[in-house]
Amino acid sequence: MRSLNNLKNQSFPSISEQAWTEKAEQSLKGKSVESLQTTTYENIILKPLYTRQDECQVPEYPGGSDFRRGIYPLGYLTNDWKVAQRLSFQSVEDLQAKLKQAFIKGQTAISFYVSKSLLSGKQNLVKVLGDSYKRYPFSIDAKELQSTFLSELEGIVEQEDAGEKISGYIGSDPVAIFAKEGAISEAFLKDWDKNISKSAVKFPNLRTILIDTSAYHNGGASAAQELGIAIAEGIFYLEHLQDAGMDLDTIFTKMIFQFSIGSNFFMEIAKLRAARVLWSRVSSVYGANEDSSRMNISVETSTYTKTIHDPYVNLLRAGNEAFAAVVGGIQYLHVSPFDELTCVTSISDRIARNTQLLLKEEAHLQKVIDPAGGSWYVEHLTNELAEKAWGFFKHIDGHGGILEVLKSKWLQQEITAVSEKKIHDIQTRRKSIVGTNVYANLDEVVTYKNLPEKNSYFANDENSLINIEAIPNRRLAEPFEELRKKSANLEGKVGSKPTVGMICLGGLKQHKARLDFMKGFLAAGGLEALISNSVITVENARQFVLEHPASHYCLCGTNDQYEIIGHDILKILKTEYPERSFYLAGLPEKEKQDLWMDEGIKQFIHMKSNCYETLLSILSELEVGKVEETKA
Repeated sequence: MRSLNNLKNQSFPSISEQAWTEKAEQSLKGKSVESLQTTTYENIILKPLYTRQDECQVPEYPGGSDFRRGIYPLGYLTNDWKVAQRLSFQSVEDLQAKLKQAFIKGQTAISFYVSKSLLSGKQNLVKVLGDSYKRYPFSIDAKELQSTFLSELEGIVEQEDAGEKISGYIGSDPVAIFAKEGAISEAFLKDWDKNISKSAVKFPNLRTILIDTSAYHNGGASAAQELGIAIAEGIFYLEHLQDAGMDLDTIFTKMIFQFSIGSNFFMEIAKLRAARVLWSRVSSVYGANEDSSRMNISVETSTYTKTIHDPYVNLLRAGNEAFAAVVGGIQYLHVSPFDELTCVTSISDRIARNTQLLLKEEAHLQKVIDPAGGSWYVEHLTNELAEKAWGFFKHIDGHGGILEVLKSKWLQQEITAVSEKKIHDIQTRRKSIVGTNVYANLDEVVTYKNLPEKNSYFANDENSLINIEAIPNRRLAEPFEELRKKSANLEGKVGSKPTVGMICLGGLKQHKARLDFMKGFLAAGGLEALISNSVITVENARQFVLEHPASHYCLCGTNDQYEIIGHDILKILKTEYPERSFYLAGLPEKEKQDLWMDEGIKQFIHMKSNCYETLLSILSELEVGKVEETKA
């Protein structure tokens, strides 16, 4: 008993930051702690350690001051987030059945994709909704069909005078539509103004003004850019609708912000917290009352981060993103099914919905009020991100506002600059996408989904259009997915996977490390490594090339093996097979590189190589070789 009490009374000694720094630098073998710092796409420098010195002044409880800690004092205990899984459907009857089942299985909001076919028949919406609109809030981005949708809904509820029972949001974001479509329609915006004013009277408890940053997120924008754009759009709608005669507080109560949540866990938590800080700042400047200025947030997991290959990894990505969203503080959440890019099934729909239920019931996130509150790292990151986003908003405002920066292409160029950095990091594998640019499975069979033909929202509105540069819908994995398609096409023509011969120098211990690296490197583009036995002599290498003809070979071994036998092998093979391409795994010392290149090495493949460009070059040469072979 005495030993147990002694154990309970023990405490860890207090360690100074200086002591930690010294110990860390010992582990780093001479490098400074500053070498562990990283710079984000928002140009925020992340330190390896945050301490009490980084403590920020924050509100003592959620629902107070700048709302960073949430808009309700008791968080999800009194105002739980809504499970708002967007349902896809083949027919009205299919949607009706899916929605009914979804409510039974845990859905807590009416959410589905809106299409013209759904609204083409007068009784379609009646069949789908039944009386569910009296029990559940809406969570719908109606896009260009908002006016039609609200008109149909008005017809349903007017007989029972149930307009006040409609809650949640049925929103539309004209600016986001313009950005995606590559056209600004003054006529569409004017009709939208009338629709918002009308619905404010018909549906007093329904939000209709959507500020949706998903288009910019999926275009590759940074978190700071997303937030700056969200604030710029919000202010645009505030002033635009005020000019149209709407009351300021009414406009605030009709707004809802929609964000996509990416893979950077803490940055995404900070993004949602910073969004509320920024909107609180805007609200106070405009003199809105506290209740109407609380930022309501709807969130969806990102499509930008998802992959076609190894789709089960998307389960982990979506789970991580949903976790960040809930911790960040939200009102509505949609989790994308893991196979959304190929073919959504009832199982994947169920897993996506259950991800939220697990966060509620098993992770108990609805029982903890602001779990990120007070974290030195999160609070510091929130402040830094808010300042970066405010700076970006001021740039937008200084260039004339959100529509003007779209017209001038300034915004598109700013987003593209960040997107190119992200893509470069993926191509060079500084950032990993499991199952795509690392740990790719060559035996995987992939079914590619045919994308529907895109029809412009403004096809019949050409006379009043102002053409702008569209923000493309991107995904990080796309470059490598294109390589895999090329490889699959080649395999279909040749009957076997495209290969690169691996000339393995010395024993297994001597070449294994670089051989494993090369196998993973090639697999990212759908290329297979054709592996030799241990090559000890020039004759071993010549025999391998003779028995396993390929157009591309790579030498794998230690630096010592390269010097002992590598040069001799390369000279002989390049003399006998001048049309073949030879690579070297690793990066020799600078003074030795020219000699290798003179002897016939086409490229050194190493950790810092641009994996995408290297594989694209090899596959393109293989395609050309196949065409020439066919002609012959």
